[in-house]
Order: sequence, then structure tokens, then C-alpha cells
Amino acid sequence: MDLKDKKIVLGISGGIAAYKAAELARRWVKSGAEVEVVMTDAAREFITPLTMETLINRKVHTDLFPKDEFSATVHIDLADWADVLIIAPATANLISKLRMGQGDDLLSTICLAAWRKTVIAPAMNSNMWVNPAVQENLDILEKRGYLVIEPSAGDLACGYTGIGRLPDPEIIDFWLQYALHGDRKLKGKTVLITAGRTEEEIDPVRILTNRSSARMGFALAEQAFYSGAKVILISGPNELAPLPGVEYHSVVSAMEMEQEVAERIEEADIVIASAAVSDYRSKEVLFRKMKKGKKEHTLTMVQNPDILAGIGKMKGKRIVVGFALETDNEEENAKEKMRSKNLDMIVLNNPREPGAGFASDTNKVTIFAPRKKALKLPLMTKSEVATRIIEEITKLMKKRKSK
Repeated sequence: MDLKDKKIVLGISGGIAAYKAAELARRWVKSGAEVEVVMTDAAREFITPLTMETLINRKVHTDLFPKDEFSATVHIDLADWADVLIIAPATANLISKLRMGQGDDLLSTICLAAWRKTVIAPAMNSNMWVNPAVQENLDILEKRGYLVIEPSAGDLACGYTGIGRLPDPEIIDFWLQYALHGDRKLKGKTVLITAGRTEEEIDPVRILTNRSSARMGFALAEQAFYSGAKVILISGPNELAPLPGVEYHSVVSAMEMEQEVAERIEEADIVIASAAVSDYRSKEVLFRKMKKGKKEHTLTMVQNPDILAGIGKMKGKRIVVGFALETDNEEENAKEKMRSKNLDMIVLNNPREPGAGFASDTNKVTIFAPRKKALKLPLMTKSEVATRIIEEITKLMKKRKSK
């Protein structure tokens, strides 16, 4: 997560989950953000301002009228300064005050001034969460433009088990970045993305597969979602956490991926095929483990369906982007793949390039499009690469629209 130069106001209200705000502030400062903290009187019953001041290395704001300093417009100053205001945790009481437009302390007055850029992360007892008054308040706030993060389910401090927990930091980070992204250039569009490897069964123990980690596909899904699109992510086996807000479909084999794509493609305006689909599968799948015996064993394989070529044949007005992983004659092979599979764009990468391996968080790619000069990108994080790919897709959409 890169929050370099971002300005975040973290509001903490009085629930037991207030102690978790310390970890959020620490993560954001470590990621390059400037963080100001505002605490209600009740929040100070659960965590001290000193704790937060130690983590953010600046004074915590607690009073609407602090003594011995100019304070007439502190609520406006903080609202104007922030790129985003996030309240974590947000109690039922504070949510009610926001719905009514009430401003009787520093945090609520800041919210009145910064309502266009406020994220609310509720945390409370599960019975309180399902209370119709709380749900009605949140519905109204969402309609007004507030971004509400739904709480997680699990064990609660009160002894209950159910929905009401403050979400894990990774989930809050996801929605924070969504709020900071700002540009919803793909709003109203549906993006279908394939990701990861496929696995082809040989027997109950053995498989044919490759080294794809799905990180590039997940990064593309994340950036497309931040850009306002509805995102459908179809992925083979991976060890990554699901992305909040993204429609996710898990598959194993190439045949399963082909079927899932066929069922979802009619919804899509844009298709990005980043999956590393196994080219072959075993002709015969054994129901029992193949025993070791012969020094040599021949495995007969048959070709899997070419999912990307199939997408290209039914492309219609969709934008279709493919990936080419090449180790020899890279550019020639990538351009031929783009032409033969009827693609609008292809992203070339070579796993032999330093920092561009399957399990790496970085990648080095070249983007090709018909009648355009190749765009060679330096080594970047996969999130940065995904951002550039989404930018190039957006340019192509604008070009088509202008014709």
C-alpha cells in the first residue's frame, strides 16, 4: 500500500474497537501518509491520546475549544486539510448524530464540513447493528455520499458472536484507497478479469500446473474497482485474500475457467485475460494414485481450450486485453498473439527479467496496441502496472467514443 503524501484524518469514537485504531494509524504512517487523529471524550475511555500521539508523532485533537491555542476554525482547517476523513470505529451514537447533522463536539463538526469525503467503519454489538434505526441511519448517510464499510462477523468483546466487529486492517485499507482514488473513469462499466494458474489433474495426488500467483490479476481487479467499475474476477488456485466489493469466482481447471468465462462474458464491457491457463491436460485422469514402478513413464496430453481466442471470436464491441509471457522472440510473439486472437491490447512480460517473476510483487512489462508505439514500462509494483494498464484501456475507450 502506497499512501505517500496522502492526508488522512482518523476519527475515533467511543467503542471497545477504539484500541484497533492504533494499528490503523501505524500502518498509514508507515505507508507514507500524514495522519491527524481526532478523538471523542468516550474514545479516551478506551485508548489514550498519548498512545496515538506516539504513533503519529503529532498532537491528537480532542476538544472543540482547546485552551491556550487558536481554535475558532480548527474543525474547518482539518476538514479542508484532509484528503479523506475515516471514522474507525464509528459507534451507533455517532452515526445517529451524522444522520441528523448534529455537531456538538470536534469530530462531529469536522464531519459536517467533510461529508463529501468521509468513510464510516461501524463497530458495535450485533443486536445494535441490526437495529432498524441504525440501518436506516446508515442507508441515509450512504445516499448522501458517505462511504460505509460493513463490519465483519466473529467474536465480539461483549461475548456475542455475530456481525459487528471492526473489519481487519487490510479491508479498511482497501476501502480507504478506494475513497482516495477519486477518479471513477470506469463508472458504469463491467470488467471481467481472469487470473492465476489452472491445475489439471493427473491422479488424486498429482497435477499439471504453472507458477502463476494471481497477483497481477488481483491487482488489475483492485484498480478496476477503484476506477468505479463492477469487477468480475475469475481465478484459479491462489493464496490471496478476496477483494472486498469484487465479485469472485474460483475455478481449478482450464475447462472450468472456460465455462465460467462463457457464463459471465455477456455482462462485460472490458475483458482482461491475465490468467496463466495450462496449455495441456492429461488425456486420462486416474482415479487411484499412479504407483512408482517403471523408470520411464509416458503421459499422453491433449490441448486445453484456448480461452483467450474464444473471447476474441465473440468480442463484439468489447475491449479485450491479453497477456503474453514470452522468453524468446518476445515482441514478435506478443504481436502475433494480439493479431491472431483479435485483441485490442496485449501486455508482454518475461519471467527471466529481474523482479518480474511469478511470486514477485513487481513486474516489468511492455504494452502493445495496434497502430500504436509500444509502451515499455520500467520495473514497477504490480499495483502500479495495473494502474497503467487501466489508464491505457481508458484512453482506448475515449478514442472509440470520439469516433
